[in-house]
Amino acid sequence: MEERKTAGRVRAICISEKRGTEKHAVAEAKFEKGFGIVGDAHAGHWHRQVSLLSYDKVKEFNSRGADVQDGAFGENLVVEDLDFRSFPVGTILRCQDVVLRMTQIGKECHTHCRIYHRMGECIMPVQGVFAEVLSSGTIQTGSMMTVEFPAKDRPFTAAVITMSDKGSKGERKDESGPAMKEGLTAAGFDVVEELILPDEKALLKKELIRLCDQRQVSLILTSGGTGFSERDTTPEATMEVMTRNAPGIAEAIRAESMKYTKRAMLSRGASVIRGQTLIVNLPGSPKAVRESMEIILESVQHGLGILRGSESECAR
Repeated sequence: MEERKTAGRVRAICISEKRGTEKHAVAEAKFEKGFGIVGDAHAGHWHRQVSLLSYDKVKEFNSRGADVQDGAFGENLVVEDLDFRSFPVGTILRCQDVVLRMTQIGKECHTHCRIYHRMGECIMPVQGVFAEVLSSGTIQTGSMMTVEFPAKDRPFTAAVITMSDKGSKGERKDESGPAMKEGLTAAGFDVVEELILPDEKALLKKELIRLCDQRQVSLILTSGGTGFSERDTTPEATMEVMTRNAPGIAEAIRAESMKYTKRAMLSRGASVIRGQTLIVNLPGSPKAVRESMEIILESVQHGLGILRGSESECAR
């Protein structure tokens, strides 16, 4: 296997003062912790503060007749000799005094840009990555960037999704989402996203794929949509995005819950793996969410360690 390079040179720094306009190259830029590049319209208090693209991918794309200029893809940093797409989320990027942490790989292309219409493709949705700024400073064109891959014993990341038609419209207060976040945080997880979605299978599938493939979270917990109602399609959406089944977790929740109510047998919740992410469906009520998490979290953390490669499968 070819060894990944861990140092590269910044070929271009690009910003745009207004959203929807093409970025232009600048000689240097100031990066603000928790915000992004000062003066760039896409900076903000979110996880996609800075976008990066490998110069080598741009060069290869241009060799096919694209002839695009720096910033044309909406990227902030173009860096030579670093294949960002091959790095995992959580990778640390150091350049001058600036420290970045990768938070997402790729993006959904909502409206095809002029590059796509001319070439039939655009490399940013596949090859681009995003990062948050951990340490402020200034980067100049020509600066060297170094890479530090995340440690295997780092905290697990998680996302929580509440499935509720009324909750998504603001007609009902979501108590299950906060209950999931509270339990995960207490167990040492870093909860990076909280979502409330209507009971729409296609929408849930889209978010599960994004969280698994682009955010690369360790664990996704869903609440609701596991019953017999016609709109209860959470298990179907979950099963349709899986790469491997992990039924024992859902079975354990049902088996333990049966001690308290026979109706637990009516729960259709699933538990599966997609790539390096575990997805577990929990019941809809806050009480059932807390009870389910008490049943599974310790074993789930061990399973996530095996999935990541930081723990062995040997019995304790």
